[in-house]
Amino acid sequence: MGNSRFRGSNSGPFQNNNRRWWSVAVDRVLSFFLRLLACIQRVWSKFVSMGLGNLYRRRMKVFSVAILVYLDYKSVQQREKWIKKSKVPALWEKAHERNAKRVLNLIVELEGLWVKLGQYLSTRADVLPQAYISLLTQLQDSLPPRPLQEVRRTIERELGNPMEVLFTDFVNEPLATASIAQVHRATLANGQDVVVKVQHNGIRAIILEDLKNAKAIVDWIAWAEPQYDFNPMIDEWCKEAPRELDFNIEAENTRTVSKNLGCKKTDGESRSDNRVDVLIPDIIQSSESVLILEYMDGIRLNDVESLDAFGIDKQKIVEEITRAYAHQIYVDGFFNGDPHPGNFLVSKEPPHRPILLDFGLTKKLSHPLKQALAKMFLASAEGDQVALLSAFEEMGLKLRLDLPDQAMSVSSLFFRSSTPSNEALKTLKTLNDQRVHNMKVIQEKMQLSQKEVKRFNPVDAFPGDIVIFARVINLLRGLSSTMNVRIVYLDIMRPFAESVLLGSISRGPTVDASWIHDSPVHSDVEFKLRKLLAELGSIQKILGIQICAYKDGKVIIDTAAGVLGRYDPRPVQPDSLFPVFSVTKGITAGMIHWLVDKRKILLDQTVGDIWPGFASNGKDTIKVHHVLNHTSGLHNAFDPVGENPLLICDWDECLKRIANSSPETEPGTQQLYHYLTFGWLCGGILEYASGKKFQEILEESIVKPLKIDGELYIGIPPGVESRLATLTVDTDELSKLTSIASQPELPSTFQPEKILQMATSLPVLFNTLNVRRAIIPAANGHCSARALARYYASLADGGLVPPPHSSLSQPPLGSHTHVPKFSSVNDAKKKRKGKEMMASSTQKLKPKGHKDKKLYDEERFMSTESLASLVSDDTSSSDHQYEVHNLFSNPRIHDAFMGAGEYSGLVLPDGKFGLGFKRVTSQDGSLVGFGHSGMGGSTGFCDIENRFSIAITLNKMSLGGVTASIIKLVCSELNIPLPKDFSIANGMGPDLEMGTPLIN
Repeated sequence: MGNSRFRGSNSGPFQNNNRRWWSVAVDRVLSFFLRLLACIQRVWSKFVSMGLGNLYRRRMKVFSVAILVYLDYKSVQQREKWIKKSKVPALWEKAHERNAKRVLNLIVELEGLWVKLGQYLSTRADVLPQAYISLLTQLQDSLPPRPLQEVRRTIERELGNPMEVLFTDFVNEPLATASIAQVHRATLANGQDVVVKVQHNGIRAIILEDLKNAKAIVDWIAWAEPQYDFNPMIDEWCKEAPRELDFNIEAENTRTVSKNLGCKKTDGESRSDNRVDVLIPDIIQSSESVLILEYMDGIRLNDVESLDAFGIDKQKIVEEITRAYAHQIYVDGFFNGDPHPGNFLVSKEPPHRPILLDFGLTKKLSHPLKQALAKMFLASAEGDQVALLSAFEEMGLKLRLDLPDQAMSVSSLFFRSSTPSNEALKTLKTLNDQRVHNMKVIQEKMQLSQKEVKRFNPVDAFPGDIVIFARVINLLRGLSSTMNVRIVYLDIMRPFAESVLLGSISRGPTVDASWIHDSPVHSDVEFKLRKLLAELGSIQKILGIQICAYKDGKVIIDTAAGVLGRYDPRPVQPDSLFPVFSVTKGITAGMIHWLVDKRKILLDQTVGDIWPGFASNGKDTIKVHHVLNHTSGLHNAFDPVGENPLLICDWDECLKRIANSSPETEPGTQQLYHYLTFGWLCGGILEYASGKKFQEILEESIVKPLKIDGELYIGIPPGVESRLATLTVDTDELSKLTSIASQPELPSTFQPEKILQMATSLPVLFNTLNVRRAIIPAANGHCSARALARYYASLADGGLVPPPHSSLSQPPLGSHTHVPKFSSVNDAKKKRKGKEMMASSTQKLKPKGHKDKKLYDEERFMSTESLASLVSDDTSSSDHQYEVHNLFSNPRIHDAFMGAGEYSGLVLPDGKFGLGFKRVTSQDGSLVGFGHSGMGGSTGFCDIENRFSIAITLNKMSLGGVTASIIKLVCSELNIPLPKDFSIANGMGPDLEMGTPLIN
């Protein structure tokens, strides 16, 4: 069995004779050291038998066996290179048997803490060779018993009475003997059958000495193999193990767990879904070294014949044990840390139930840590990298690298389903392959050599509080393997983990006074809005939300409420970042207009003149305004979500696909929503026209001038994960999608029936950090409502930068450091193309019907104060560079946004879109503003007639009913006409014709 982690790769015979000679020499040297160590061990045994060196006897034995086993496996690694492959398994099998006997003999001789270690190893049938499991299993309850006289003396000393007074019957043969104590059956004077647990004499000193030895070995392993640093584990064990030596503590622990699990429930008591069906013996009497418990007649888990004879379902028993531990960990926050097979029985009386024993080693979790562990579990189940990293941070687990994929894979591996012992080889290979893959990723990330990566430990800080938790999960998995059953932990433990978080999250505003973020009220309308939010939250229509609104250039609403995610009970703050899907298009469109305003591009310019290679395959007539108006015909250019979802993370590949695509319709003839391709079309234009990277343009054109640093991203940088909201879906509203008819203005890949499929998968995809960090200019914006509202407040005033945001909003808007993570593009090529385009831009054709007409006053354009700072190619990072008073110099910029007035010839008549923005109309059909909604309900828009702007960000995706209710209230209170898109009153949400904000 070459399945041990000590085994190296089988490289086969060397071609070089010198190399073969050298390997044989090494093999002989190792063999010599093995024999030498064996001799030293024999001499040392004689030395000790003479009465000398007792103080270090145990330590010397431990170290000598450890080195002996280590060198033995190293020797086998060398030998396997020179024998036939067919003989390799037998070679390893003999090595495992040989070393398992060495380990067992050492443990039996030393007893104490080493028995605990042996018991743990005996349960890991999922990862250890069978030779170890077969030999170490006997440590679970069949160690040599202590002398009866010693046992009787301990009982009489501790309980203060002779044995004859205490018991009418005491069975001399122990039921079981373990590392710390042995158990005898007895009958009390009142006739009750009990078991008596008696601590071994002198075991305390032995345990404390063994802890020192174990600590020394762990330090040595960490030095020899740094990637195997178990110091946090041994430190926690050193802290908790001495508590096992006081049976008064164990008695109290037993009572607590029994009460928590409801083991003494009455017959009439109702049983909830998360109640467990197990038994725990009552405590009769306790002292520091003696414990008397109720006797329960049961079958040991390793007695397979008896289990079969009683017709006991092993799968059901292990599942119920797992449920009992899930309850202890996630619901109670107080759990037994030693679930090895010797600590369980199965009742002989039907219904056969697990009997839980031995609560000496327990762990109490604080409420925040219990929540963090539940969040880690559920994040693994959901593939939510943001929640996982948040859980790590909350529990104090620090990583040296920003590798969310690897963190998720390790966490998922930790909570993986158990496998029967006969699949141990396959499990070992999977674990090893995963480790090799992760180390390769680390090596590439850190640019380490092969030698360096072997000594690299990716964990910077491992909290001791979760050591016992990790031990329990591994022991439960080993128990499942020993019983040859398969347990799906993500299914069995999930309801218990959910109950922890949902207990906090589902309380809502009716119970939780802090559900709405504690910040001053700006206006009467905000006061009334918060009442509405409380009502919607109490009926579970809101999970987390932000609303910010401006009127006449001033903030009148800035409210945050709810929590960051379904499994993330942290409160939403004003600076939390929400994924807003197609709201992003309005931001990307603003960047295009900014470049137009800087005379870097023209709206009627063909894209092929800007973007090298774009004009192929019938795209030579596509112009910038076609892209902004959703009339380019490239609505179905390619479908990355259907083809390969992770393709949307590859910026360069997406631009390449767009450049090589062909239009389905003649440009300018049909307005079909470009739900994803809009972003890459605009992104390519932006980068090639400016010679800069997309996120650099975003920072220069919007983020810095508006002073919204750190609260508006398209592709988040590392470091903002703690502020991210997580998406979920309102499943009740999702079912209403089936009643929405097909929409002719939507592409075939974005019809309601397709969206019904996407809505269940997209939140999972867009919750991953890989997608959040990607540049997807049509759908991947992350922002706060106050940053988005400030953007639209500026656009409502023609680009005029509003006064500083309200000082009542904390932390202050713009106080976060904005660190863009720029994309990987061919910058030199784009800069060169951008300069060529600037030189010839005045020669480009004007739009049809406007041949000799200027789209704005060029003299005013050239004299505007803001132009001097915006046009400069020599950008600076200093703050004064961005002291901009107006983002745009064009006095008719509103017409440009909406495709109105002199810009009406650039858009399709009566279309829903202007130039990049969704048109906002009043009930009578008049054009009053512009904006853009995102799938699920987030939105941002402005009413230019009333100098009003509003932004809503939320993480519970619906058909827009919540968004519509909020906008109705605000518009009504301000006496502002309600936009037609939000006037539908049937609860289906706004813009039913377009498929509502879930689709838009």
